[in-house]
Order: sequence, then structure tokens, then C-alpha cells
Amino acid sequence: MSAEPAAVDPPADRSEIDPSEYPRKVLFVAGAGRSGTSTMAGLMQIMGLHVPQPEVAADETNPKGFGEPAWVVENHDRLLKEALVQVSDARPDAWFETGRISAREQERIRAAEWLEGHFAVNRELVVKDPRLSWFLSLWRVAAIRTGATPVFATMLRPPAEVVGSKQTYYKNRLGSAHLAASWLNMLLHTERATRESVADGGRVFVRYADLLDDWTKVVMRVGEQLQLEHVMHARSEAIRDGHRFVDPSLRRMTQTLDDLGLPPRLHELTAQTWEELNKLAEPGGDTPQVHAALDQLREGYVDLYEEAEAISRSSVVAAEQRTRKQLKGKPAPAPAPSGADKIPHGVRAAVPAPVRRGLRKAFGKQR
Repeated sequence: MSAEPAAVDPPADRSEIDPSEYPRKVLFVAGAGRSGTSTMAGLMQIMGLHVPQPEVAADETNPKGFGEPAWVVENHDRLLKEALVQVSDARPDAWFETGRISAREQERIRAAEWLEGHFAVNRELVVKDPRLSWFLSLWRVAAIRTGATPVFATMLRPPAEVVGSKQTYYKNRLGSAHLAASWLNMLLHTERATRESVADGGRVFVRYADLLDDWTKVVMRVGEQLQLEHVMHARSEAIRDGHRFVDPSLRRMTQTLDDLGLPPRLHELTAQTWEELNKLAEPGGDTPQVHAALDQLREGYVDLYEEAEAISRSSVVAAEQRTRKQLKGKPAPAPAPSGADKIPHGVRAAVPAPVRRGLRKAFGKQR
């Protein structure tokens, strides 16, 4: 009988592993815009993960950069326009619209092919975009098809600070109630969309304040939990670069929910959701009990939004009539999302699904 082959022991020092042999992994950084997603993506890039190039250029709203692949942003913009969904959409129904697009085979192929091309540069990628949460299922499937493990980091920042930051840096005119509702819609559904990753340790929730207070502790915890090789083997030069990158003064918003003057039920749901989401950021806090509480809050938000829709139909009808009057005598628009852009976003976000379908028909939309 031949002897059993000798077992090969793994390297005593895991840093000896060649990065070209790391398992393929994609870190998707999710969460509402202005919640610290750029800081997280930038730190991961400094640690050695690859932001697929080219990147969106830095500007005055984010002078240290966004950490966003330009192709991803452009692709998400295209898909959102087709779905008639806004980046900060407060409608629960918007998730069904983007979900249908995420299930399209051609979109999954397109995303997988794009990812595949960037693994030649680095075996660990980081993909971030404020629009990302709308298409998490699309990216999960795309990553798996390339043989990569999808993992998720969702950033948490107090909703009043997110609202204030958007109003300050984006000159948002939609009002605090809309922005708080869109935060609720985004975070409640992002949590639900990433929940299936709990069993394999494939998701984390990170408070923006914790990242600014002690980014090394937070990033190393994320690296260990998500098994990001570049983070676990980060070199001292990267740590120094990270210290130069993180600016604790970024925490410039100090307003609270009380400062927003929200309708009572919206205020209550927002405060309760923030309380439950914070539990997910604690060690061992990603529990079925928290999931159940967030499910109830999501149902409560859907009920609140449906009530708001039910009593705002006169505004919707008036907006439809104004739009028809404006379009009267003009050539019918080509089958493109530009027709929807003629309706103010604040009105479009409040339009019930049946009315939206009627408007699409009036504008020549065949979807």
C-alpha cells in the first residue's frame, strides 16, 4: 500500500500568501448618501482593495474623493431612469421597480462581465455608490457568477445628520420629511436585502461616528469579520495613509430629529429604526430579534406611506393635469426616461403605482 501523501501545512505567517492567490471577494459598501460610505470605501482602497477604474472625480461636496467606479454610477443612473426611481426615493414600491430590473439576465451578465475584467487587477474589489442599495440582488448574483464572495458593509449615520448634510451639500429642496422618509425606505430595505448574508458572516453595519473616532479599530474588525485579506495583512504604510485620510472634523452636522419638525408618526418610525439599526453595529447584535423588530418597522412605514398616498390623490391628479397641459401640442417624446423628468420629483415620488402606469402610457412609455 502506498503511503499517504504528507499534509501541507499552511504558512505560519498568513502575510506570506501571494495576493494573487487571495480568494475573489467583492465588498459592496451600501447605505444612504452622506452617511460615510465614501470614507469607508476610501479606507478600504488605502488598505489594498481595488476600486475599479476610472473613479468619479472628487468635488467640493467630497474633496477627498467618492471611491466610486464611474461605470457603476453611470450604469445605476441608466437603470434608475428606466425604473422611474430616484436615488433618494421614499416609495416602498420603488423596490419592486428596481427588483424587476435586477432580475433581468442581460443586466446580470453585464455586471458579471464588468467585475470579471477588474479581478485581473486585484482579487479583492470594493464597489460603492449611493445608488447601490437599489440593485443589491443584481450585484450579489453577478459576484457569485465570477466565483467571488459578495460581502456587504452598510454605513449608519443618524438620520437627522444625513438630512442636514444633503440639504447643505446638495442644496436639496425636497424638505426634511421627504428626506427622512427616503432614509427610512433605504435603510429598512437595505437591511432586509443583505440579511441572507448573516449566516456566512458576509455583512457588517458600521456607525460613521465610530469610524471617525477610531477608524483602525473599526476597519480591522470589518476586515476580520468579512475575511478581507488586504485588510488583515495591511502594512504600516497603509495605516499611516489611513490616518492622513480620515478627518475627525468631518462630523459637522449636529442637528437632531427634533430639529427636523417631522410629522409625529414619521418621527417615531425614524427614531425606532435608528435604535434598532444601532444594535446591528454591536458585536453579536445581528440577531433574529432585531430582524423581527425591523420587519415590523418596515411594515409600519409601508402603512404610513400608503395612508399618505390615499389622501394626496388630488395633488397627483392636479400634477397630471398640469403635465398634460404642458405637453399639449408638443411631439410625443421618444421611448426614453426623459418624459418622467418633466414631472417634479416631489410629485413623482408621491404618485401611486396605478397613476404612474397611466402617466407612462400618456408619455408613450410601453414598459
